[in-house]
Amino acid sequence: MTPIRLLLVDDDPLVRAGLALMMGGAEDIEIVGEAADGAEVEELVGRTRPDVVLMDIRMPSVDGLAATRLLRARADAPQVVVLTTFHADEQVLRALRAGAAGFVLKDTAPAEIVDAVRRVAAGEPVLSPAVTRQLMRHAAGTAADSRQSRARERLAALNDREREVAVLVGRGLANAQIAAELFMSVATVKTHVSRILAKLGLNNRVQIALLAYDAGLLDEEGR
Repeated sequence: MTPIRLLLVDDDPLVRAGLALMMGGAEDIEIVGEAADGAEVEELVGRTRPDVVLMDIRMPSVDGLAATRLLRARADAPQVVVLTTFHADEQVLRALRAGAAGFVLKDTAPAEIVDAVRRVAAGEPVLSPAVTRQLMRHAAGTAADSRQSRARERLAALNDREREVAVLVGRGLANAQIAAELFMSVATVKTHVSRILAKLGLNNRVQIALLAYDAGLLDEEGR
């Protein structure tokens, strides 16, 4: 098995050392580089070609949000998982909108952080329904009506089946769960997700979830 190539980005050397120790114990993960600031990331990615970047949000020069946006604009963009200390951090939400594949909290159990890297590398962005809903509510603000209108206009490009899949993605269901819910094969679900991403110009499932939330489709009764 080809190991997952991982780049660690955090301005705290103790955090980087802890992550390196944690990830170094996984036989299927290879740490290809470390960076202390977002300003170093693009050059390192070009040189080390990681599959996944584990990225801190708050850094002194170029933060993880700006670095994520730059990486996701690359033709050979790696997946990005952001790190944060807080459950309700608007910067994390903005990072997800910028194209990050998910996020993990710094106090998450080591095995779960390793699993998050594996899942993202396998094309399954890390989307925790409970924490993601908290982030979404935190960012609702006063522009909710305008955002909902724009989101609904974008989702109008989807057909009914694609819309159903988008809602279930937004509720945090995996492909197999969506397949069972809608009585279709997992392969068909994957096809629908790919079409949704293409039609809406999105990078990953997390952005589908955010758009579904903005459109007001993830009401409490449906969860």
